[in-house]
Amino acid sequence: MKAEIITIGDELLIGQTVDTNSAWMGAELSRLGFDICRKISVHDNKTDILDTLWNVTGKSDVVLITGGLGPTSDDITKQTLCEFFNTHLVVNHEVLRMIEVMMKQRNFPMNENNRRQAEVPELCKVLRNKRGTAPGMWFEKGGTIFVSMPGIPYEMEYIMKEHVLPELGRRFTSQSIIHRNIMTYGAPEARLAEILTGFEEELPVEIKLAYLPGYGIIKLRLTATGPDKLKLNSLVDEQVKKLYGIIPDLIFGEDEDPLEKVIGRLLKDRNQSVCTAESCTGGRIAQMLTSIPGSSDYYKGSVIAYDNKVKTEVLKVNTSDIEKYGAVSGQVAEEMARGARQLMKTDYSVAATGIAGPDGGTKEKPVGTLWIAVASENGTKSEKHLFGYDRISNINRFSVAALNLLWKQILYR
Repeated sequence: MKAEIITIGDELLIGQTVDTNSAWMGAELSRLGFDICRKISVHDNKTDILDTLWNVTGKSDVVLITGGLGPTSDDITKQTLCEFFNTHLVVNHEVLRMIEVMMKQRNFPMNENNRRQAEVPELCKVLRNKRGTAPGMWFEKGGTIFVSMPGIPYEMEYIMKEHVLPELGRRFTSQSIIHRNIMTYGAPEARLAEILTGFEEELPVEIKLAYLPGYGIIKLRLTATGPDKLKLNSLVDEQVKKLYGIIPDLIFGEDEDPLEKVIGRLLKDRNQSVCTAESCTGGRIAQMLTSIPGSSDYYKGSVIAYDNKVKTEVLKVNTSDIEKYGAVSGQVAEEMARGARQLMKTDYSVAATGIAGPDGGTKEKPVGTLWIAVASENGTKSEKHLFGYDRISNINRFSVAALNLLWKQILYR
């Protein structure tokens, strides 16, 4: 079972909009057992769209298309699909009624552009869109299913979940693909691959291992393919158990769970709390922790101690220690953590001080230097890290490193 994804829009090609649709659709199709052969982005040009459609016809079972279904003159996907499928636009009165109701509910005037949203190719099967004004459209040609959907992510996802995925699941059931993601931190990709050499060599033929790195976190993706879903699940469970035996100190979660979610779950289960004290990360650690729904149950607050006066006056860092060791030091990181914990009366506090760059580094403390610390009733633990030269990358890496130290202190206290 093969599938392809086509995204339409100039904004995707010139970098104004990040294509998150392809990633979401690819993941959902993969869960149904589809092999995603290609992801193609095409600009708003009829000839290029037609060439792409002809190129994929008959080569894949399913082609998913997003974009170009809006009410303005630059949205040309519907007209192009009419030419490709040798049909013409007609008004779908059910869609028109839905649009009229939606416009009234939103207190927007109904105009001609809105009415044109109800025009669909006569040969398509209309897929109702309760999240927006542009319906999805289902076509079949040359042994290939084509589905055209709006480019707005939440509208596309609604149509996929309500209409497309259930129908594809009914039609295609010959193969299963199972993905299991094991989240790790603490070893670079090359070192992790070295550790897992024997594990990879002994993998069953049905299973493949991929390394997916990002900001120090490496996601190990096990992919199992075959006709027997129960057997595949059993094989994957066995390999996951082996991984926990080989790298227990590096695994912090599974299936896309970020560190902040794992930490939140631990704190909530134990009825404990945490706060943050940040210098170089500028609130990034706090943002990560509070991005998890329900984080108010365990997260108390933060001090963004960017200036040394905030470190000394709010967090009670000793001025002489800053003068002696520097603001980027283990001593200062530990005092920041203890000061924040005392200030906010939490079970844990995590602190970060470093040099994100691109300026500010010295020979002794180059750009990328980080000191992090976690304070709890069991004492204070600090670590030093050295990362790269890119500021944004460093801020993200600093934050992940800080959360990892927090996770270890909560788990192994």
